[in-house]
Amino acid sequence: MAAFETHEKSVLITGSSRGLGLALSRRLAGLDWNLIVDARGAEELNRAFEGVPIQGRLAVIPGDISNPQHRQDLAQAAADFGGLDALVNNAGILGASPLPALLDFPLDRLEEIFRINVVAQLGLIQALRPHFKPGARILNITSDAAINPYEGWGGYGAAKAAFEQASAVLALEAPDLRVYVVDPGDMRTRMHQEAYPGEDINDRPLPEESVPGLVALLEGDLPGGRYVAKEVVSSE
Repeated sequence: MAAFETHEKSVLITGSSRGLGLALSRRLAGLDWNLIVDARGAEELNRAFEGVPIQGRLAVIPGDISNPQHRQDLAQAAADFGGLDALVNNAGILGASPLPALLDFPLDRLEEIFRINVVAQLGLIQALRPHFKPGARILNITSDAAINPYEGWGGYGAAKAAFEQASAVLALEAPDLRVYVVDPGDMRTRMHQEAYPGEDINDRPLPEESVPGLVALLEGDLPGGRYVAKEVVSSE
């Protein structure tokens, strides 16, 4: 599959009201991508994209990807755009703050993490299946907590590990798609602050520092697989 041309590219990015999703959306807006963006908070999402210069088309669709109707709304937007060249599955939840040990983890919250961070992500891919263009890329955002054990991160990490395994199987079952699992690394985001309430996280890099690696995966010709975003550009 060759690298994409520089026109008429359409991408759906979930969780776009802040953090990595917003930083990536703003970057792609300047690279002539058509954007479909979503997030759970309608006011925050609409405010985030006020005045953002974009050469292509923009569809701002607030909603929760765990809601089947919202997934269908996103699929309809993809159809209206003439199909998708890429999906960035960035939406997700931490689950609990402060982070509880597994022996104390509220099971209803654990079920919620898996429902949103795994089941809803796959549900969105299923809903978009008829609208992926040949060779479309799927970037599933993950975490090093999926492969490394950290105290307190058992619930989130287990869900991300499941998401990574599902992504690997998807890559085998759908060879017409190029599936990436992407670890953006530590970032100065609201979710990271929620993981460490009361701590100063200003030493963490801003999400914008992970964006070039994601763009390289979206616009380059790297094979599907697992990548650390900040190592992608330097490895080319």
